[in-house]
Amino acid sequence: MVDESVIKNLMVELRATLDFMHSIGDEEMLEYVESAVFDYAAANNVKSKDVHRIIERIYHAFRGLDALQPLLDDREVSEIMINNHEEIFIEKRGEVFQSDLKFESQEKLEDIIQSIVSKVNRIVNESSPIVDARLKDGSRVNIVLPPIALKGPVMTIRKFPERALTIDDFVNYKSITPEVAHILEKLVRARYNIFISGGTGSGKTTFLNVMSNFIPGDERIITIEDSAELQISSVPNLVSLETRNANTEGKGEISIRELIKSSLRMRPDRVVVGEVRGEEALDMLQAMNTGHDGSLSTGHSNSTYDMLSRLETMVLTGANLPVEVIRQQISSAVDIMVHLSRMRDHTRKVVEVTEVLGFENGEIQLNPLFKFVEEGEYKGKIVGELKATGNELVNHSKLAMAGIQLEKHS
Repeated sequence: MVDESVIKNLMVELRATLDFMHSIGDEEMLEYVESAVFDYAAANNVKSKDVHRIIERIYHAFRGLDALQPLLDDREVSEIMINNHEEIFIEKRGEVFQSDLKFESQEKLEDIIQSIVSKVNRIVNESSPIVDARLKDGSRVNIVLPPIALKGPVMTIRKFPERALTIDDFVNYKSITPEVAHILEKLVRARYNIFISGGTGSGKTTFLNVMSNFIPGDERIITIEDSAELQISSVPNLVSLETRNANTEGKGEISIRELIKSSLRMRPDRVVVGEVRGEEALDMLQAMNTGHDGSLSTGHSNSTYDMLSRLETMVLTGANLPVEVIRQQISSAVDIMVHLSRMRDHTRKVVEVTEVLGFENGEIQLNPLFKFVEEGEYKGKIVGELKATGNELVNHSKLAMAGIQLEKHS
């Protein structure tokens, strides 16, 4: 491990001579850092195997994202959790542990945060201390500043995969069975409205991206997100919209609700909303109910039933409607619900696929099609499978209109 004091001493030395560093190019900066490190290493008996890492760390401190950069470059790191400038935790292969990397000061961490948010036209400060942003590669970033964060700036980064996962990846990871994957592909192609639910870190957005890539290439799709993450490669006629926070004067905010309303004037065949969290749920349901069949969205919940309850609450925040009317809206808008879960062995699985039948006797009627059945554990991994409940899909009308046949579950 590189001695942090070596890096700190070199940083102080370089800063004293690099008043012009913002005016030189990246290559020239790298050459300057290399020269300084080689000289320092020769004079201070620094081990040759550490020299490259020292050069990398110092260069990234000046031109990259400092202590973050090696973690972002590490393909095995999936999540980075910064609790303050001295505490960095990472998720690697499903396990969470503390990194030995640190920022040299709280001010340096704050500089990195401002650099990240400015590149996506976001603002974060004491008066607006919470913000969502993204990195250049699409990685999702959440930031919370003091005084809300008591120990210093907090930043959480969910890294964007270099290659978008496919349904084959989900099958290979045993997150879904080939049978259910095949059925869901047909339902997307047949323009069933599908709502994906799950807890934090369950893979909702990743699965939404997989499902979105089943959409036929001759359709016009509008995607709406807080921070753009979706990678839909199957559709050329694609418009991607992203929300905007208010400026320092409290003006200029563009919400998901506004974007959904605007998207309906863009002649979409389908609307894909990254996640609904509040009153925009009503607009999403209305879009599904007004000729935009095949639309997709996600929401945070612990089960399919919990998601329905949360949707009711979301709609109520934006409209004073009777519960029965809201339930009718939900039941007529959503055709299929897919629930994902992050299991105790850190794997992510589709655990429920449910058909929404309609509204009857004051309740939304559900038809569970598949449920994950746990059968035990082997070497610390959950053994089980997504199994058919024995219920068949009731609503075949969209499949029939699309000329698609669905085989009976085995």
